[in-house]
Amino acid sequence: MNHFVTQNISPETITAVVFCFGLVVGSFLNVVILRLPQQLKAQWKNDSEVFLGIVQEDKNEVQPSNTLLWPPSHCTNCGQQIKPWQNIPVISYLLLRGRCNNCSHAISLQYPFVELLTGFMLAVTVAYIGDAINAIYAIIFTLCLIALAGIDVNEKLLPDQITLPLLWVGLFANINGTFAPLPDAVTGAIAGYLSLWSLYWMFKLVTGREGMGYGDFKLLSALGAWLGWQMLPLVILISSTFGAVFGVAAILLGGQGRNLQIPFGPFLAGAGWIALLWGDTIVTWYFSGFNAI
Repeated sequence: MNHFVTQNISPETITAVVFCFGLVVGSFLNVVILRLPQQLKAQWKNDSEVFLGIVQEDKNEVQPSNTLLWPPSHCTNCGQQIKPWQNIPVISYLLLRGRCNNCSHAISLQYPFVELLTGFMLAVTVAYIGDAINAIYAIIFTLCLIALAGIDVNEKLLPDQITLPLLWVGLFANINGTFAPLPDAVTGAIAGYLSLWSLYWMFKLVTGREGMGYGDFKLLSALGAWLGWQMLPLVILISSTFGAVFGVAAILLGGQGRNLQIPFGPFLAGAGWIALLWGDTIVTWYFSGFNAI
């Protein structure tokens, strides 16, 4: 944080400003989480119809669908456009008591949750990473992980439109060894993909079922590009542990048995963020304790 601090701005003020900025960006991430899958499904539907000959390619017109910027924010139930004062992160949700001002339909808790989560994670990221350039990279990393986690929870999908740019930005950030030496980052990208790819095929050969999707491979590859191959065991350990605990709890509470499908992306994303900020500390603590035995 020292590089952010001037004689007139305290670390607490910067953290508060970043938190408020995160609330606003979190509001936009909600749009990405909800609308990007809609765009992709509309495009996939159109491409499939062209491929199957249902529509002629030269007469093909993609059906209008929501974009990230259009139409303006509106109630998903009645379609009423949301006024600016009704779109203030978190505050508007509280003022409206979690319901649409026009039709009284319940507003999903996802909206304030993502806004608060984004504000919190960005504030912690900037507070922990002192260098301005490194913090900008870390903010991009964090925002992409939140968007991916939200989409995977809703759709069980990790879109290439986010995972692949995240991978390339990670490699670019590490050209000068920002978070890991470039050779380690390249090796991490390769190892991240191949490790889950191999696990996927072993599981499928043994059980005949698919245990995860290709998006998980790409996300772990992106994490390897940012963090280097040395952090991959820690990411896999953290994500698998929390995923297993959540899965057991969901089965016991929900009673859905082995048919319960739990997206792995949110656990990978959370583990990647933890590893970026505290990975070195965790690894050092572990090996120091191991050597003390």
